[in-house]
Amino acid sequence: MSGPTAAGAADGSLTSGASSVIADERRERPVVASETVLDGAIFDVERRRVDLDEAGVVTREFVTHPGAVAVVALDDEGRVAMIRQYRVPVAAHLWEIPAGLLDAGPEESLLLAAQRELAEEIDLRAARWDVLVDQASSAGMTTEVVRVFLARDLSAAPAGDFVREGEEAEIELRWVPLADAVDAVLAGAVHSVSAVVGLLAAERAQRSGFAALRPVTAASLLRPDVIPA
Repeated sequence: MSGPTAAGAADGSLTSGASSVIADERRERPVVASETVLDGAIFDVERRRVDLDEAGVVTREFVTHPGAVAVVALDDEGRVAMIRQYRVPVAAHLWEIPAGLLDAGPEESLLLAAQRELAEEIDLRAARWDVLVDQASSAGMTTEVVRVFLARDLSAAPAGDFVREGEEAEIELRWVPLADAVDAVLAGAVHSVSAVVGLLAAERAQRSGFAALRPVTAASLLRPDVIPA
C-alpha cells in the first residue's frame, strides 16, 4: 500500500491523497484583511479577517510559525533516541525527540533540516530516512506544521562547529526501547506532541515491517512552499 500524496482537484484545492479513507483538504478562503499585531524574535501574531461564505466574515488571531521537523531515531536494537530538556512555556522538563525550526532559509529542504537537527542535537547521522507523519501542531492557533521523520542506520556525525545554547545546553540523551517509549506515551508520562505522534507512528510502522512509509520526496500538503528533499 502506498502512502498518500498531495493531489489537486478541479477547483484548485489540494487533498492528502485518494488512497486514504479520510483526507485533509487545503483550500484558502478569501482574506478580507490581515495585519501583524506582534512582531516577535521567532514567531509573529497575525490578525486576519476571512470570508467564510454563509458563515460570514470572521476575525481570528494566530501565531505565524516558520515550521519545524522532528526525528524518531531508531537504532539496530529497536531503541529510540529521547532527549530531555526544559520548556519555559509549560514550566517542565519534557522527554522529546530531536526537533528544530525551519530557520536556515528557503533553500533548505525538510530532509536537510532534519539531518541538521539530528547532528546538532545528538551528534548522529542516518543512512536511511522515511516520512512518518505530517502534523499541524495546533491548527486553531498557529500555522506550525511539523514533518516527523524516521531515521535508521545510524552512525556518529562528523564533528561540527554548532554550540548548544540555552535549553539545548542541558539536553540529556537516553536510548529507550520503542515499546517502552510508547507505553510511556499511553501512560501519560510523555507530553511533547511530536514525540507522542512520532513514537506511535514509528511503532505502527515497525509492526507493519516499515512497508507503508512515505518517501522523503513526498509533498507536504500544508506546506507546499517547502522543498521536501
